[in-house]
Amino acid sequence: MKELLIRIAKGLVDKPDEVRVDVDEINENGVIVYHLHVSEDDMGRVIGKQGRIAKAIRTVMRAAATRNDQKIAVEID
Repeated sequence: MKELLIRIAKGLVDKPDEVRVDVDEINENGVIVYHLHVSEDDMGRVIGKQGRIAKAIRTVMRAAATRNDQKIAVEID
């Protein structure tokens, strides 16, 4: 899952070397939280107009997680 998020983010940004993903342990609700870190200059590219790209990233990640019987959340830091 982490690799999928990194691959998606690197395809969107100008500085792919600065893409980093941190993963939290499973919380009390059974949700794994992925924290996506990108360059300040690339934040707009990852979020998109009115958050549409960020929403699409979260949708793709949730779909992939359900195939693995997981619950996830993606936060863009």
